[in-house]
Amino acid sequence: MSQSDNNTASIFSPDEFGQLHLDIAIAHDLTERYEGLIFDCDGTLTNSMPLHYLAWNETMTRHGIDFPESRFYAMGGMPSEKIIAVLSSEQGVSIDVDLATEEKEANFIARIPSVERLEHVTDIAERHLNRIAMSVASGGMRDIVADQLRTIGVADWFPVLVGSEDTELHKPEPDVFLCAAERMGVDPKRCLVFEDSPLGFEAAKRAGMDWVDVRVDA
Repeated sequence: MSQSDNNTASIFSPDEFGQLHLDIAIAHDLTERYEGLIFDCDGTLTNSMPLHYLAWNETMTRHGIDFPESRFYAMGGMPSEKIIAVLSSEQGVSIDVDLATEEKEANFIARIPSVERLEHVTDIAERHLNRIAMSVASGGMRDIVADQLRTIGVADWFPVLVGSEDTELHKPEPDVFLCAAERMGVDPKRCLVFEDSPLGFEAAKRAGMDWVDVRVDA
């Protein structure tokens, strides 16, 4: 191994759980180690999580379901219909899951014009644009994710978009990330995932991928 290879290996040294530090991802050329970058959307490329919670709180309150903000963030990456099914079962509330999901998504869609970029993450993507395969893999519905990407002006950056409809199993299962890697034509072991939630971190680990926690206050 050359000195250059040794230096690259030293720089890109994820911990035993596969986590690469955010500062390294911001400061370095990721093409030196990886062939594919996979980005979550909500809370990763976009600052949409507070807006999602407003939509959730409004919808769940209407149906008599308590959904604390801390629980919302803990369930980040889980499809809406699964969240509703879990909460209603736990609290013994009878609810039409499909209808409540539609209500919640409509509440969020109305807020999409307020979505903005998370610049420290979109800067990484922009720096690697047209230099490495890139995709978005989300637990959200594909059309809603695509609408957010258009709103922040990055939709054309990601030829591959995997949403909740594209896999039977969801985070923390690895399917969404493995699907993205397959569609990019990249070995999962050569992919780096950008995520903001524990379920997403676990999904990346199960996919055999290195991952970055994009939360600056984590």
